[in-house]
Amino acid sequence: MKYRELGNTAIDVSALCLGTMTWGEQNTESEAFEQLDYALDAGINFIDTAELYSIPPNSETYGSTETIIGNWIKQRNNRDQFILTSKIAGPGEGWVDHIRDGKSKFNQHHITTALNNSLKRLNTDYIDLYQLHWPERKTNFFGKLGYVAEADSFTSIRETLEALNEQVIAGKIRHIGLSNETPWGVMSFINTAVELNLPKIVSVQNPYSLLNRSYEIGLAEISYREGCGLLAYSPLGFGTLSGKYLNQAQPADARITLWPDYSRYTNQQAVAATEKYVALAREHDLDPAQMALAYVNTRPFLTSNIIGATNMTQLKSNIDSLNLQLADEVLEGIEKIHTEHPNPSP
Repeated sequence: MKYRELGNTAIDVSALCLGTMTWGEQNTESEAFEQLDYALDAGINFIDTAELYSIPPNSETYGSTETIIGNWIKQRNNRDQFILTSKIAGPGEGWVDHIRDGKSKFNQHHITTALNNSLKRLNTDYIDLYQLHWPERKTNFFGKLGYVAEADSFTSIRETLEALNEQVIAGKIRHIGLSNETPWGVMSFINTAVELNLPKIVSVQNPYSLLNRSYEIGLAEISYREGCGLLAYSPLGFGTLSGKYLNQAQPADARITLWPDYSRYTNQQAVAATEKYVALAREHDLDPAQMALAYVNTRPFLTSNIIGATNMTQLKSNIDSLNLQLADEVLEGIEKIHTEHPNPSP
């Protein structure tokens, strides 16, 4: 396993992070325990979760993933062996009404409530990295590239940072990060923190894959210069980059088979790009999923690549991607396809 510093924290995290959002929906607790045990044995010391999980979000499974991880921590008594992240959900009336009536805000009251509930479910006294899952303000995230100005009202960044700082002082969180953020949002948090001597963000968890390299436009330089590296999520585009959905295939129990509304990675341009990436991998006798992960693993602005799996075969293959070094011809092929199909899955 390879390790990289999380921001400027002196904390080394594994280059692969174990994603958990299927636990409690597609995966049982025993299956989650097996994944956790295997990942730790393989050298992964970084586990990512959120109060929102499992996915897709609903009131019945809200918090179930954190509860599973908390049960594992209690059974194994191993909290000191890994770095744990979680996230407070943002607002979203109509699709997360079960979380603070869909009106979650990043203020003292909501941050304190959400954090304490996560700590209870996780059976821990602290979270190493606490993230804002998506912006409270109206902006472009979750599949939207173009920003359209809308009148909105949101908690000031200063107030949010002050509320988070209270929890840092209390020892309940060690560091803070952002997720699904824009360049304006990231720099605003950084500048406010520096100006007021408040906690500075140490990471940005955004989508990044062969199908979505929009992070390279603006955010990559911020990660490099400001010490807040990318935690890449959906590096396989919900599994599409494995090629398993090509030719309109619907593998049993696969995420997009079960929830076809998750169409972010299955539009016409995304399918065309995926076909070419899969063909490129097979031309060089590579596993398409491992090629896709290996590309993400080598990005200079990356801190950790968040891998998820619904079975152990997938998990083992994903972890093995860290040992794959892509030849120059493969990298050239990837860039050619990217030029032809730039960011088809925002």
